[in-house]
Amino acid sequence: MSQPVQPPNQPQQPFGGQPVDGNPYAGQPGQPAAPTGNPYGQPAPAAPTGNPYGQQPPAPTGNPFASQQPGQSAPFGGGAPFAPAPPARNNILLGVLVALGAAIVAGILYGVIAGSIEREVGYAAVGVGFLVGFASSKIGGSNPAVIGAAAVFSIGAVYLGQLVGISMVLSDLAQIPFSEVVGDHFGTVTEAWSQEADFMTYLFLALGAIAAVGGAKKAG
Repeated sequence: MSQPVQPPNQPQQPFGGQPVDGNPYAGQPGQPAAPTGNPYGQPAPAAPTGNPYGQQPPAPTGNPFASQQPGQSAPFGGGAPFAPAPPARNNILLGVLVALGAAIVAGILYGVIAGSIEREVGYAAVGVGFLVGFASSKIGGSNPAVIGAAAVFSIGAVYLGQLVGISMVLSDLAQIPFSEVVGDHFGTVTEAWSQEADFMTYLFLALGAIAAVGGAKKAG
């Protein structure tokens, strides 16, 4: 029997490859993939969104450092500026020294007032203590040591004022200078204070201490 004649120039399948779905070249190894329509193989650019400025950086706000992240250092290696330190209000030694100075000044003023009117005034003793406590706590803070020192110095300030007042009275009675009474007859002044001291004298001392504590709490 005769065999069918093969058509001329029929492509041969190299290496025994078989046609796939009628495509004699689809399954052949080593053949390049079919072109996709883009001769350069680069992805097509994204379609415009309608905003030609959509990818532009934000407009400047006037602050050249506004876009920095938290914790990022400033340019030129300067770093963030330091916050100003708060004023020191917990200096115990300075508060005690202020209490001492205020007690001396207030005590002298209190003595001048008492000697001028020849009697003590309770409100003046309270003012002495309040001034000492307020000034010391304003500088040294509300530390118990500062408040305690202010109370003790206030008692001393009232006592100093009482001595100054007695010295002024004795100076008028003896017709001698005030400086001579304090310098040469200071023992006589303290003895006169002991003889004249009564309940009101010690009450004024206590009022000075109490007022000092109140002034310190007011300042704190």
